[in-house]
Amino acid sequence: MTVLTPSPSGLTHSACALSHLDALESEAVHIFREVAGEFENPVILFSGGKDSIVMLHLALKAFTPAPVPFALLHVDTGHNFPEVLDFRDRTVEQHGLRLHVASVQDYIDRGVLKERPDGTRNPLQTLPLTEKIQAERFDAVFGGGRRDEEKARAKERVFSLRDEFSQWDPRRQRPELWNLYNGRHAPGEHVRVFPLSNWTELDVWQYIAREGIELPSIYFAHEREVFRRGGMWLTAGEWGGPKDGETVEKRLVRYRTVGDMSCTGAVDSDADTVEKVIAEIAASRLTERGATRADDKLSEAAMEDRKREGYF
Repeated sequence: MTVLTPSPSGLTHSACALSHLDALESEAVHIFREVAGEFENPVILFSGGKDSIVMLHLALKAFTPAPVPFALLHVDTGHNFPEVLDFRDRTVEQHGLRLHVASVQDYIDRGVLKERPDGTRNPLQTLPLTEKIQAERFDAVFGGGRRDEEKARAKERVFSLRDEFSQWDPRRQRPELWNLYNGRHAPGEHVRVFPLSNWTELDVWQYIAREGIELPSIYFAHEREVFRRGGMWLTAGEWGGPKDGETVEKRLVRYRTVGDMSCTGAVDSDADTVEKVIAEIAASRLTERGATRADDKLSEAAMEDRKREGYF
């Protein structure tokens, strides 16, 4: 039973105050339950990356002992890291979840999308994502975006309204005072929902440590064959790297964030445990996307431009 103790003002407060991580977890669980009660057909974006893994862990907590009442959705670029895809499939099987996959390769094969000269497919995800949302009539889509990742994402509300073309207009953002969320939307529109909005990269890793959450091995230091391009260590692959003059070498690296192999860089690191990763992040002065995502460096407004078109 919670013990109430008098405060200097004469009011009472709980002697069992929530920790920082408990407060973040409670907020996220509340968001999942709000969506379950307010929307008809939500879906969770799940790539097998750390943020989507934490998001799924929170969803499992929100509804236990009942199963998660949402399906999962992954936009597969065809250039994903094999370790992450393997983890995705094992997770889906472990929890008996439904997985929808929107394939960029299918759109390329049909001639709807064309390969970019730089080989990067992350910007090509928008059309498969938005058409899958429309085809399945998802009215709420959970994403693992956090405000600390990138300045365009810092503008997001927890409930982010998208129009019938899945486009984002920052001028239509709604106030969210006192954690009250407005999910109202017209037919054809949907809401992107971000339960981790107020988390930082360090919060995510501290929560992973506390909860004992399993992650793909790619997030921890390992020897890997990489080459240097644009100030980042990239993994060689069929997507178009390395080019002439780019030398492949074996280095001890890990990944802070995981996306398309063509645009996600590794960092030199010997952090092979969660505790070492936490210490490394605490000392870093660069966000994970700012340090290792080439798709965010295409222009000053690269992320915001993609979000306006329907990307997360």
